[in-house]
Amino acid sequence: MSVHRRLLTIVSLFTVLVAAGTLGYVLIERWSWFDALYQTVTTVSTVGFREVRPLSRPGQVFTMVLIIGGVGTVFYTLTAAVTMAVEGELVEYFGKRRMTGRIASMRGHYIVCGFGRVGREIAREFHSRGIDFVVIDPNPEVHGILRSYGYHYVDGNATDDETLLAAGVRRAGGLLAAADSDTDNTYIVLSARALNPNVHIIARAGQTSTEPKLMRAGADRVISPYSIAGRHMAVAAIQPAMVDFMTTALRSQEGDLILAELTVTPASGLAGRPLGQVFSAHNATMVLALRRETGELLAGPDAGLELRPGDQIIVLGPPAELESFATRTGASVPADSSA
Repeated sequence: MSVHRRLLTIVSLFTVLVAAGTLGYVLIERWSWFDALYQTVTTVSTVGFREVRPLSRPGQVFTMVLIIGGVGTVFYTLTAAVTMAVEGELVEYFGKRRMTGRIASMRGHYIVCGFGRVGREIAREFHSRGIDFVVIDPNPEVHGILRSYGYHYVDGNATDDETLLAAGVRRAGGLLAAADSDTDNTYIVLSARALNPNVHIIARAGQTSTEPKLMRAGADRVISPYSIAGRHMAVAAIQPAMVDFMTTALRSQEGDLILAELTVTPASGLAGRPLGQVFSAHNATMVLALRRETGELLAGPDAGLELRPGDQIIVLGPPAELESFATRTGASVPADSSA
């Protein structure tokens, strides 16, 4: 029996016992409802107080029955409470309730569907950057790992609408379908797109043939870990220096450089300003590319290029400088991934 059902059983037993005792004293002794309730509580709790008024013989018999029932209920309650406490079920139960409340308050978060090898890397990266996210996974063995990491999670299958709703898909900014099965990822994408037409969906594809199907299902982008790994290994063999540089740029252990994304928002004050003017005081930051809101990607953009709302600037620079840039302009900069 689940913790919720056991707690509900305990509360129900006490409620029925007190209600039956109160009604019994009202019918047998003709007492007021308050006096009957007082007598029931003192009897069930076995505190030993005197009766409200002397009891009749039927009232005495009823009281004995009530005492036996009360002692049995208290014994069951204490046994169940000790068992749940020793096994950690109470802590887990109330922890889940608190976590459910926190998930319900999230806005613009990310949903990671599946906590396999790919899902774990995604969650670790989000956690290191301080990004709000929720993991969906039905495996009980995984839940202990998620709790130890302090990750928010939903117990269920991400292909089910109810599970996606519990994870806040209608309030989410993005969803990553990272299940081990391409079929599951296809269903996840279909369900998520139906529940939230505006959510940004990235799907994992194990087979190259699945990529177009995931795109037709509603994915904004499809990633094939095996294809990426293969290309990365090939480049590492042909151009090892470039791979070393990109590895350092993406995750610098010394914290000297990070690859970040600056978003031109209405509140940032960047719109209408030339790109070179924005970064004139940031000598250590290099602008690598700029993506227009239309999706056009400009590599090595000209310094005189005028920024527009919705532009995304991809830069490489020291964390302190980029964080300072975000503080002054209001633009969105990911935290240092090496933190």
